[in-house]
Amino acid sequence: QVQLVESGGGLVQAGGSLTLSCAASGSAFGVNLMGWYRQAPGKQRDLVATITSGGTTNYADSVKGRFTISIDNAKNTGFLQMNSLKPEDTAVYYCHVEGYTGSYYYPFDSWGQGTQVTVSS
Repeated sequence: QVQLVESGGGLVQAGGSLTLSCAASGSAFGVNLMGWYRQAPGKQRDLVATITSGGTTNYADSVKGRFTISIDNAKNTGFLQMNSLKPEDTAVYYCHVEGYTGSYYYPFDSWGQGTQVTVSS
């Protein structure tokens, strides 16, 4: 099993910044894709950004130019740098990882427990 531990959420004023971290742990695994999703109360979980192990990124239109996703492959840790935060960014942010594990490269995908980000106006 590959486990994900998120950190870095909190309360910030509009215009401020936060950096979320997602640390993956387990035995004999590799990461192909890491993503961040968010879910506001009463809404569905939406994609925020993804990054491949090769560094290819994808962003939701609502966060382009404000958020930056990155990955440290050596440490199996991903980051979401969030700048110019807006009240509408308030949500629980979830980390998601797709990869492979074991000697036979079995595919897996895992979700983190979520971290709350609250942006006050």
